[in-house]
Amino acid sequence: MMKHGRQYDTLVINGENLTLEDVRDVAVDGRKIAIAADARERMEESYALVGEILRSGEPVYGISTGFGEFSRVHLSDDQNVQLQLNLIRSHASGTGKPFDEKTVRAIMLLRLNALCVGFSGINPDIADLLVSFLNLGVTPIIPEQGSLGASGDLANLAHMSLVLIGEGRATVDGIEMDGREALARRNLNPVRLCGKDGLALINGTAVMLGVGTLAYLEAEDVLHAANGAAALTFEALHGFRGAYDRRIHELRRKQGQIEVASTMRGLLEGSEYADSRLHDVQDAYTLRCIPQVHGASLDAMRYVREVLQSEANAVTDNPLVFTETSEVISGGNFHGQPLALALDFLGIAVAELANISERRTERLVNPQLSGLPAFLVKNGGVQSGFMIPQYVAASLVSENKVLAHPASVDSIPSSANKEDHVSMGAFAARKAGMIVANSRHVIAIELMCAAQAIDLQERRQLGRGTRRLYELVRRTIPVLTEDRPLSSDIETIADLIAGGYVTDALYL
Repeated sequence: MMKHGRQYDTLVINGENLTLEDVRDVAVDGRKIAIAADARERMEESYALVGEILRSGEPVYGISTGFGEFSRVHLSDDQNVQLQLNLIRSHASGTGKPFDEKTVRAIMLLRLNALCVGFSGINPDIADLLVSFLNLGVTPIIPEQGSLGASGDLANLAHMSLVLIGEGRATVDGIEMDGREALARRNLNPVRLCGKDGLALINGTAVMLGVGTLAYLEAEDVLHAANGAAALTFEALHGFRGAYDRRIHELRRKQGQIEVASTMRGLLEGSEYADSRLHDVQDAYTLRCIPQVHGASLDAMRYVREVLQSEANAVTDNPLVFTETSEVISGGNFHGQPLALALDFLGIAVAELANISERRTERLVNPQLSGLPAFLVKNGGVQSGFMIPQYVAASLVSENKVLAHPASVDSIPSSANKEDHVSMGAFAARKAGMIVANSRHVIAIELMCAAQAIDLQERRQLGRGTRRLYELVRRTIPVLTEDRPLSSDIETIADLIAGGYVTDALYL
């Protein structure tokens, strides 16, 4: 598999050093994986201990008892197999449209990596089957909705697990089919659940983590594009670079702010548009305060990355199997609160990038603020130019304001009040993804308007970075000389952001 001109080797996972970029390589680009030998040994040891406990008849949650409120019900050894099977079938109650393929692949990889830490007590054969799903392209159909973000992402992960036992639905080669046929297409056999297998598969945070990880990585490209769009708008409006002076930002002591100011100076280096506005000495906040606003989002996103990175190599199911002391201990690592808070923060941080971007777009299309032709078109009245793209940006940022309301402040009791506080982390992740997608389009609109604003002026030398960005936009969409439907142009530029091409143009 090739990406950016390099050959992927097989990713060996051990539950200890998976990176967010590894998740993208496997989920999006199809990188092959294998389980490390030491991880397999840990899984075998914990699985063997579960078997010993099961045969002992000792009451242990989820192995020889029911689940949730049914944990008071003790079960015999011969009931365990039916217990684990019924767990998967009964919990597969998700609703809504299915996650896309890359998201399901991220979910499977992250659940697998958590199992590889070796404290879940799962049969290693099940881990092997998850490896085969990822390497051979068997993708379970997982509905988006149904997780409360505590006791793990139970309902969604149960749909993943159904395919492991030859039930449920999956896609192979882009064709949807039942689970047993999907296995047969790749010469795979279903697994038989016992011990703690079913609980280990579904009692974790892999859904909110998978959705959140992909949203975060996409948000990084949105942030870079926001910096680039802001710099090009800055030139089109002849902003004053003094506000980006290094000394100003070092006095604030905010790392993100310092870095964004440095980025803006670099992108604008050599610009003949900047500092050329007569009879004025100071810009509006949307130009002057870009380091403060974008920098705060950068700092927030760094916090989110730290939370996601640590969770990618964490054990999040229950109970946990400690082979050194031969104990199985019930706890609450499945609770998604750390992720829920961080992913709400991600949504807010990215929404602010879109908010300030839309205001810069308004400055570009408004002749009273820009000194340019109204709506960036020469024959105003007959031509509407970029009037409606600004409407669209305004619509999207208004949607973001609703979506940015935190999911993590909500809770609702379930399971006969045994599970009486939940995180709503999966919804926080999904909302963050929606905000990222909306913001990508808002910034695409600003890029289009900024390039158009440059084209309406006497040609001068652009900055070192903005020149490359302008050329990328113009290689992709033509200057607007008369009205045309702009929806496809917006999508095309948004795709450049999503694909990392804008990031590459700015920094490579």
